[in-house]
Amino acid sequence: MAKVLCVLYDDPVDGYPKTYARDDLPALDGYPGGQTLPTPKGVDFTPGHLLGSVSGELGLRRFLEERGHTLVVTSDKDTEGSEFDRELADADVVISQPFWPAYLTAERIAKAPKLKLAITAGIGSDHVDLDAAIEHGITVAEVTYCNSISVAEHVVMMILSQVRNYIPSYQVVLDGGWNIADCVSRSYDVEGMHVGTVAAGRIGLAVLRRLKPFDMHLHYTDRHRLPREVEEELNLTWHASTQDMVPHCDVVTINAPLHPETEGLFDDKLISTMKRGTYLINTARAKIADRDSIVRALESGQLAGYAGDVWYPQPAPADHPWRTMPHHGMTPHISGSSLSAQARYAAGTREILENWLDGESIREEYLIVQGGGLAGTGAHSYSTRT
Repeated sequence: MAKVLCVLYDDPVDGYPKTYARDDLPALDGYPGGQTLPTPKGVDFTPGHLLGSVSGELGLRRFLEERGHTLVVTSDKDTEGSEFDRELADADVVISQPFWPAYLTAERIAKAPKLKLAITAGIGSDHVDLDAAIEHGITVAEVTYCNSISVAEHVVMMILSQVRNYIPSYQVVLDGGWNIADCVSRSYDVEGMHVGTVAAGRIGLAVLRRLKPFDMHLHYTDRHRLPREVEEELNLTWHASTQDMVPHCDVVTINAPLHPETEGLFDDKLISTMKRGTYLINTARAKIADRDSIVRALESGQLAGYAGDVWYPQPAPADHPWRTMPHHGMTPHISGSSLSAQARYAAGTREILENWLDGESIREEYLIVQGGGLAGTGAHSYSTRT
């Protein structure tokens, strides 16, 4: 029998919800491009309920315990002697989320001799040391595409919020004020602006498609160039590198995975090549941008705004400078954890568990590491240091 260790974020401050704002979710036929939605043999949850917090348990307890397996769910992952560290020692499976990552470092993996499967309930497995996973024969899987559109919608929201100066204007209302000049002194239209995405995979391409109706000029850079028909359909301008692209843009959105080539990419040097007053949106991973370079660029005016929902570490400490830097639009890591997305990543997590426990093949598109090397989506998106 397997021990499954699941690390999820805390319940709401006022307790697990008894009611929800909506009664149902829209029915989706599939993902853009034809990939099917998660297809578990069954689910033990109500779509639209809060599944990603501790009490939600990703809807897994009944399924696992009826099969004789053990499920341990915790949010305690970062303190010395955390429940995560204590339970990891004899865990067979670890489930974590990008929004509340249980960092599976090489040191932690070395102390978990039974660990065979690490599942990301969401997208992005950089909280797992992939080299160590490869070395120890651990399979790493994630629920590809489950929240890509959720993140893309969040990106568009943040671009509009930043360019239109929405958050400070909303604060004026909360404060009982009505000074229109203060609200509009940093407000612009996105129409006619040039926006570029660093990476045009599922999320980046979805962002571009959603921005096209705003009559923006669309740019992208990616290690895999898009098909010509897609470039022509969206009137895209391709650039060979991020360095080539960013000087042309008024808005830059980062939609790339974190790996050695992207870590620290947006530093003082790169930001200095961008147009003064560029907006930078980062819902990918915090470490793609140098923390202090972002602060300096906002304080100097080189960047007009920075918005995102990814931090390092996560959760961010109370004194993290991104909480108090000027002209930011930061949120906790929520872009891919809407209740709509949770229904998909909970179902996908169960599908992966069903496959693994039954000795069946895990979908190729869900795989990051398997058989001692990068596999599936991992081979397309990641690189290793070995």
